[in-house]
Amino acid sequence: MIVLIICIILKILAIVVPLLISVAYFTIAERKIMGIIQRRKGPNVIGFLGLLQPLADGLKLFVKETIFPSNSNIVIFLIAPMLTFVLSLIGWAVLPLSKQIVLSDLNIGVLYLFATSSLSVYGIIMAGWSSNSKYPFLGALRSAAQMISYEVSIGFIIINVCICAGSFNLSSIVLAQNNVWFVTPLLPMFFIFCVSMLAETNRHPFDLPEAEAELVSGYNVEYSAMTFALFFLGEYANMLLMSAFVSILFLGGWLPLINLFPFNYLPGSLWFSLKLALGVIFFIVTRATLPRYRYDQLMYIGWKSFLPLSLGYLLLSVGILISFNWLPT
Repeated sequence: MIVLIICIILKILAIVVPLLISVAYFTIAERKIMGIIQRRKGPNVIGFLGLLQPLADGLKLFVKETIFPSNSNIVIFLIAPMLTFVLSLIGWAVLPLSKQIVLSDLNIGVLYLFATSSLSVYGIIMAGWSSNSKYPFLGALRSAAQMISYEVSIGFIIINVCICAGSFNLSSIVLAQNNVWFVTPLLPMFFIFCVSMLAETNRHPFDLPEAEAELVSGYNVEYSAMTFALFFLGEYANMLLMSAFVSILFLGGWLPLINLFPFNYLPGSLWFSLKLALGVIFFIVTRATLPRYRYDQLMYIGWKSFLPLSLGYLLLSVGILISFNWLPT
């Protein structure tokens, strides 16, 4: 029994520790790539080419004093960043990193991921309400409305993929793409999913909850030191999670680009990492190049463009699969 518990803890650490290191280097990759796009150097002082910058930032936040706003609900104020951070990590439990590397290969892995990403709204609402300040509260309300709006179209897209694969199991979805990746037949859904993914993670150009011009910094205005660091880590871990999710649903997960000698000789986890890195670059480039949307435009796109399109394409896919008797058994 004790050995089993130790094995589970070691497996969890084997996923969480590399993930946290990835998050740290995601931040420096973002700052470097944005620096290149804006014709400047980015961080280049601490360590070789500035590679130790995220560790210095983390240490700075770790040693600072946590300040609690007056009249805030301190218990909820502290629980909110922890909840956001934990929810961004537990989604990785069902993600197959290669054919053998998966912590828990659930038959309803897609539903589990969808549920954990939906729950992250609660952390943000709790943070906004417990701060006892109008800016965080407005930011939290915006964030909740935005995430719930885009989850609807994301849900229809996921159902579309699951019908094509014939399973809710993430490994089965990857194996169903052996002949052709789902990005080919479901290309419009892939584009809608990528844009919805930006809105779901509150990233540029849909970072309305933390619009600096209006709301100072959104729901984390009153947070400092380690509580702020947990929100920061949670946000970036969520972005990595969504990049991993899109690579599993549309880009064949750990499957090689072409099933021929030099490609299929490389380990599956390497292919998965490369596809995940593509998602990361997409997040960074959109932040560096696009202006922020107005709030009404954001809601208009979600409800009047993406929702009818995703629903219509779902009906079209089901119609084609039934007509040609292609439904997976």
